[in-house]
Amino acid sequence: MHVIFEEDGHFKAGSILSETEATAQIEAASGKRSKVKAANILLRFAAPAPAAVMSEAETLAAELDADFLWEAAGSEEFGFEQLAQEYYGHAPRPAEAVALLMKLHAAPIHFHKKGKGRYRPAPPETLAAAKAGLEKKRLAAEKQAHLAAELAAFRLPPEYASLIPRILIVPDKNTLEYKALEEAAAATGLSQVRLIERCGAIPSTLEFHLASFLLEWFPRGTGFAPVGEPIDPPELPKSAVRAFSVDDEDTTEIDDALSVAWRDDGSVRVGIHIAAPALGIAPGSELDRVARERLSTVYYPGDKLTMLPDALIDHYTLGEAHDCPVLSLYVDVAADLRVLGTETTVEMVHIAENLRHATLETEFNAATLRNPDVPDYPWRRELEWLHDFAAVLEAGRGKADTVDRVDYAFKLDGERIRIEPRKRGSPIDKVVSELMIFANTHWGGWLAGKRVPAIYRAQANGKTRMTTAPDPHQGLGVAQYAWSTSPLRRYVDLVNQRQLISLVQGEPPVYPPRSEQLFAALRDFELAYDAYHEFQRRLERYWMLRWLIQEDVHEVTASVIREDLVRFDTLPMVTRAPSVMGVAPGARVRLAISGIDLLDIHFHAEFVETVAPPPDSAAVVP
Repeated sequence: MHVIFEEDGHFKAGSILSETEATAQIEAASGKRSKVKAANILLRFAAPAPAAVMSEAETLAAELDADFLWEAAGSEEFGFEQLAQEYYGHAPRPAEAVALLMKLHAAPIHFHKKGKGRYRPAPPETLAAAKAGLEKKRLAAEKQAHLAAELAAFRLPPEYASLIPRILIVPDKNTLEYKALEEAAAATGLSQVRLIERCGAIPSTLEFHLASFLLEWFPRGTGFAPVGEPIDPPELPKSAVRAFSVDDEDTTEIDDALSVAWRDDGSVRVGIHIAAPALGIAPGSELDRVARERLSTVYYPGDKLTMLPDALIDHYTLGEAHDCPVLSLYVDVAADLRVLGTETTVEMVHIAENLRHATLETEFNAATLRNPDVPDYPWRRELEWLHDFAAVLEAGRGKADTVDRVDYAFKLDGERIRIEPRKRGSPIDKVVSELMIFANTHWGGWLAGKRVPAIYRAQANGKTRMTTAPDPHQGLGVAQYAWSTSPLRRYVDLVNQRQLISLVQGEPPVYPPRSEQLFAALRDFELAYDAYHEFQRRLERYWMLRWLIQEDVHEVTASVIREDLVRFDTLPMVTRAPSVMGVAPGARVRLAISGIDLLDIHFHAEFVETVAPPPDSAAVVP
């Protein structure tokens, strides 16, 4: 006796070797033996051979039409042998019965399986909907194939015009456009971005990099929703000092200003005055949500995305000739530059002038410092005294004269780039940085001593992190460091300023111990700040490559840092050059530059020769 049975969703044929009421031992034509449940046996026959039945059934099944069978089946449940007899008009041969069974099984939208060899025709409306769905899938598959073919031929279909660069950065992987792109990329052996580039859809690499960043971090755009006016604080006491700020010419968010008051006993009262948006931006308010969402100003060559709307910046920036609300840290300094005491207050301060680096550096620099032959310039006495005081503060941190590096400014003029060196540690840098370090360190210690929660920036073993614990910052050489001096540009500074103002005013802290809001702000800020800085570094690297192309530079000199890592001499570029392996660290080498790729922001640096040995190496005299 031969049988047709169902196993793992497939119909198979074989011969019964032995059988019980529940199971049968069956041998297939291949000789394989299986134990099959009786419930899975669908048809029994004596002849012909199982293999011949299956072969003929497959041929007959291909001739059957599912729509005709559905019409012939009526609406009631039936067995496959019953429908086979009605269809063929006689008791079906085994091959005919199996052919119809195969067709029913292969047409699930026409026939719903109801049990062992039994089916029910799908209701007309269900079948119509299923057919519409299949037609939709067929058309989608055809369109996907067409799109993939066009992309593989490096022709951009019009459907992609509005999808780039989103489809490359934050794609919806369920769309047929993405699936076609994925298929074409696999067929061409190119990455998706390279394929799109070959299709001519990335005309500007700069715009692509900017759009990629914005899609990830500013998916709703870079504009600000309309916001109301900040709440001006009650009338504040007005200080008698006249303050000045020192910033780049492009700075609009002027967070800090300085003042110097001379006393008859030879001591000096230094004022560090910080813009105070915390006085008018209430926690949880509409204005606070704006700052909380962006968390920091984003800087990159040629532009920036401010943390706050222009109207809010204008309201609190320390603009010259204005009386501005500030959080002031006064430092009393003895004639020998010892710190005698400090005082923190909230007040109004008159900003007499906004000094700009470009102008000030021509007057206040290492060459003019305390040079009697140099004509006087505004604020000279204050700046020179502050420089002496800053040097004492720097030495107190154990950091005096330890770094001799060059900073670089990126200046864009349309499509052209200027990369201007500026020696780090200039008198201007020292004055501003040391006083801000002092303020952030002092205020961090004050908050910690009063057990008021705050956000600190700590560093240990070269790793920097944000924390709510007043841990040391080894790089700066201070016991704790709470960012507090840039509340117009960083949200953590605004948070810390709220805590400081609560201390000054004798009120409970805005963020109590174990505040979930404080922890959430720290976590979100750290993620955003790292991403913003990575974007800035990436765009700076991009413009350095643009500069190499612009200036037609094919060779550069560089210093070996370690192994294959080198630092360019005239650009802030650190890169890997495998061919310098074996050259001693500190040696200066010449590198050939090639293969500049502005899309990947990549290039190749090849060792040419050693220009100079490490500075500490000595010639061996025989």
